[in-house]
Amino acid sequence: MGKKRKKLGEILVDWGLVSQDAIADALQHGLENRKRIGEALVEMELCSEDDVCKGLAKQFGWEFIDMDKHRVETEALELIPGKLIEDLTILPLGLDGDRLKVILTDPLDLETLDLLRFRLNREIVPTLAPISKIKRAIDKFVNQEGDVLSQTMASIDQEGPEFEDELNAGLEDADDADAPIIKLVNLIISEAVHSRASDIHIEPMSDRVRVRYRIDGVCQVRDDIPKNMQGAVITRFKIMAGIDIAERRIPQDGRIKMKISGGQIDFRVSALPAYHGESMVLRILRPDSVQVGIAALGFAEDDNDKFQEIIKKPNGIFLVTGPTGSGKTTTLYAALQDLNKPDTKIITAEDPVEYNFSGMNQCQVREEIDLSFSMILRAMLRQAPNIILVGEIRDKEVGEVAIQAALTGHLVFSTLHTNDAPSAITRLIDMGIKPFLVASAIQAIMAQRLIRVICPDCKTEEPNPDPRTLKILGFTEEELSGKTLYKGKGCSRCKNTGYRGRIGIFEMVLMNGEMRDLAFKKATASQLRVAARAAGMRSLLEDGKRKILLGVTTPEDLLRISQAEGLVA
Repeated sequence: MGKKRKKLGEILVDWGLVSQDAIADALQHGLENRKRIGEALVEMELCSEDDVCKGLAKQFGWEFIDMDKHRVETEALELIPGKLIEDLTILPLGLDGDRLKVILTDPLDLETLDLLRFRLNREIVPTLAPISKIKRAIDKFVNQEGDVLSQTMASIDQEGPEFEDELNAGLEDADDADAPIIKLVNLIISEAVHSRASDIHIEPMSDRVRVRYRIDGVCQVRDDIPKNMQGAVITRFKIMAGIDIAERRIPQDGRIKMKISGGQIDFRVSALPAYHGESMVLRILRPDSVQVGIAALGFAEDDNDKFQEIIKKPNGIFLVTGPTGSGKTTTLYAALQDLNKPDTKIITAEDPVEYNFSGMNQCQVREEIDLSFSMILRAMLRQAPNIILVGEIRDKEVGEVAIQAALTGHLVFSTLHTNDAPSAITRLIDMGIKPFLVASAIQAIMAQRLIRVICPDCKTEEPNPDPRTLKILGFTEEELSGKTLYKGKGCSRCKNTGYRGRIGIFEMVLMNGEMRDLAFKKATASQLRVAARAAGMRSLLEDGKRKILLGVTTPEDLLRISQAEGLVA
């Protein structure tokens, strides 16, 4: 009987790299997110990718390859087509007689080993290395024209710590595009824009600086910047954003304007002091992202009719609710652009003004000079507007002025942070606004979230949808009868995610007599929700389920949103 193989967790505990409690947490995380323990440990930052890989190498008796110390032989590279190297995420390392040493990412991937033995007709010696380093090496040696960013990062990294002074050279010279760090930072920004990212995250860790792009609402790891480049990269971002490079103790904000592919792109930059250095986030502000039009928001036909009816009203408040990043601003801008006519005066109060539109008077909140939402709102009313947009109702004062504006003949659009539409009424009353004002001023409330759309280029039928997911979402056999569900297989267009773009799911409440009466009586959110449902409100979850049955999205993505937002039990 063969010797029993030691578990990865046991090896890492024996090496003193993690505790038993950490292993238990990682196992639970892996179970919930369908990930192996090694992936879970890295994702939860309980263990480094290198240490997990060394543990796997020990577990299977394979050699661990330190990519910084091994040279890839050209002769070995030429044995395997570049396309196959990319598709399998492998890297031929070198030849030893008739034996080919190949770096893999997964010791359980026996199919890849068999394929290589069959294709090359020679003995394969499998070795292990971290997937991020294998990808960087593939970009460097195989995609020599396809990934300039990884090449630049690798070339700077190879120079070592003694290259420190040269890294900082030319950081303040905007025209010195050949300076190593300037070139790297420009490439990070450019690639994120071309990848349709909404944010760039530069996150210092203990031994590296992680770069992530948020694409379609989900963070995707791009690469790691070596630790010795951290200071220079952060400094360059700060210089570009007009942030004080000497200040590292307090949060700072700035903006960057860059011309990319012929278009002017704005970036809102935030620097936050953290344990391993300042974390930087760049929010990418694209003018085209808020010029989608009402038709592209994702309304069902009946909701679209209601939406059009609401925004054409002469007065009252229309509230859009949801967490940060749920598309509230895009929805309101789509409405304003539809109403932006020569005979209509529109004034906005925003913090900050992220997108500029011709034909609208947009005011920037500046708390440092006491130019607050409430002050701008009061001044607005003397400007005789037809339509007012208040970026967010944050407190009683702003809420009361907005309601007074609505009651004196203005149509007011604004946002609020609540989980669902009916809760907005109780939230305003909890702020201290009188119930009779809330009941009389509000015309409608809409809650929304964003779900990912299945990539049209790799969309295919899902023959075996997960029954557990369908059960959690509340699908009945009747609802699924005769329906075909879809998924994305993953392709180059969607970066193998299966999704491309996002669309809204909505729940809309039109205030009727019963709802106004309940608001006046300070009814609970659950009572308001029952009344809204009786009046025909479709919930966020129901709208998401409808989009699944229409083949727009997948049950898994709706479940991701639903559980995160508490829309399902």
